[in-house]
Order: sequence, then structure tokens, then C-alpha cells
Amino acid sequence: MREYIEEEFNNHLKALDAVKSKFHTLEKISQVAINVLQDNKKIIIFGNGGSAADAQHIAAELSGRYKRDRLGLAAISLTTDSSALTAIANDFGFSSIFQRQVEAIANSGDLIIGISTSGNSQNVLKAIQFANKMNCKTVSFTGFDGGEISKESDINFNVDVSDTPRVQEMHILAGHIICELIDRFHNSLIK
Repeated sequence: MREYIEEEFNNHLKALDAVKSKFHTLEKISQVAINVLQDNKKIIIFGNGGSAADAQHIAAELSGRYKRDRLGLAAISLTTDSSALTAIANDFGFSSIFQRQVEAIANSGDLIIGISTSGNSQNVLKAIQFANKMNCKTVSFTGFDGGEISKESDINFNVDVSDTPRVQEMHILAGHIICELIDRFHNSLIK
């Protein structure tokens, strides 16, 4: 067991090394998010499975609080409404669950963040593509080689490793860093 635990920690450190060169990408994403919020637009986040949990987590950090008291920020996760998800999947297919919600609630200038460890989740891809047509700003968090989603996004944060749990660990780290930068540099909303 101890060897396995050590191996997992070492794999985590390798994934961390893979994203150390991506600081500029996190800075760009954070600046876009700050600009969107200062323009009274919203951030819409989504993904599947563990990425759905990450979307909910980051949306909650923004609409609630991260580390400091401030006004709530307009952030929504598209993974929390089971009625919408099941109705859309039933009527239009699972690949439309996020695109249909983006169509319904996004406005030009909103920030759309799609999370996919493979970079190829069709429902995330369709939503990003639709958001681009709506003149939204699009960001993706991907793993492996970035997949098709990385090519469709304005900005892509890719964790270039092929181990899904390690990709997810880096995604939530990146999400927390973005929340911290928003809290620090979006001063007009600090209480």
C-alpha cells in the first residue's frame, strides 16, 4: 500500500510539473473573468462526472465566497438542475444538455467555461461551439492532448497528462487560483 500511495503522490507532482508553464494561461483566464464580471456579465461553467463537480465547486466559490467577504458574483453551473438535464437529454439527446442551456441563459459577452478531461466530450464541445456563435468568451479546461474542445475555445488550460484523476486535480487547483485572482483584483466588488 505504501508504494502505491507514494506512486500516486509522485504522479500528482508530475502533473503539477506539466502545468507550471501555464501560469500565463491562468492569468489570461482570470483577466477575462474579471472583465466579464465588471461588465455585469456572468460566468457559466459545466462538465461531466468529476468535471461536473468541479463546475459546481467553482461556481459556488464565486457566487458565495472564496476566501474573503465580497458581493456574490454571477456564476452558474449547468450541472445542477436535474430536471433540465433529464428533459433536454430525453428530448434532444445527451450531447445537447449544455448547448441547450447555454442557448437559454447565455448572453453575448458572458464567459462560458467547459471542462473535459479528455477534451472530446461532445456535450461540452457543442456548448462551446454554440457559445462562440453567440459572441460569448469561451474557455476550456482539458487534459490529455486537449482534444477538439481546445481547438474551439478562445483560451484553453490543458493538463498534458493522460491520467484522469491527475488532470482533475490540476483543474480544481487552477479553478481555485482563478477564484483567488478574482478576489484580489476585482476590487470593485469587495465589501
